[in-house]
Amino acid sequence: MKDRAIIIPARLGSQRFPGKLLHEVKGKPLILWTAENIGRIAPQIPLYFAVAESELAQLLESHGYACIMTDPALPSGTDRLAVANQEVGAEWVINVQADEPVLAKEHIDQLLSVMDSGVDVATLATPFSSVMDFHDPNKVKVVTGLTGQALYFSRSPIPFDRDSGGGLPPSAYWHLGLYGYSGHVLEQFSKWEPGELEQVEKLEQLRILENGGTIGVGITQTRTIGVDVPDDVEQLKAFLGSA
Repeated sequence: MKDRAIIIPARLGSQRFPGKLLHEVKGKPLILWTAENIGRIAPQIPLYFAVAESELAQLLESHGYACIMTDPALPSGTDRLAVANQEVGAEWVINVQADEPVLAKEHIDQLLSVMDSGVDVATLATPFSSVMDFHDPNKVKVVTGLTGQALYFSRSPIPFDRDSGGGLPPSAYWHLGLYGYSGHVLEQFSKWEPGELEQVEKLEQLRILENGGTIGVGITQTRTIGVDVPDDVEQLKAFLGSA
């Protein structure tokens, strides 16, 4: 059994940006930007893609990346991850989002540190600096307890600052799409039915909280860029042009 592996779930059926992983950014499909970046920042950890479509597999394999085909009907990326790890067999799985191509090495290093803290799942968040972003439902928020473990994730602006009428509170954290899962929790995840909160918010990490799992949250000051909607592509191009 492998100690750690990175598995990136990938599918083309994004509702907010259909086919975005094949969308070319500066002449290269988005998913290849992600793959090449992971190869740079975490070359020591085996990398796999859990893909839903042969089109993605053909592209990735032609560039030397290992792919595991998964059922397109799986309800979430974490379900795809769980199925893929049945083949990979890692004790801990790092889940990078296929649409986040500019993670930094320190993100991986900090995630590994949270993974070693005794939680079932590790993830990262960063402080919001903009009220507009805080109120954007595409930017997921997380609130944590005194131990640094997640209490809840939401698309709504939480916590709500009553005194400022909904302004930006000091503890407003933007959840980054990076996880470390214990193999045991991944195995359980695929057996749990999606809960009511997960289905309402469309956030699969809520399935873990609904079933009593613990999610440790590391706070980083280094931001990343996720491509959720077409407008995000211009921000990514600007970052890549300045890198």
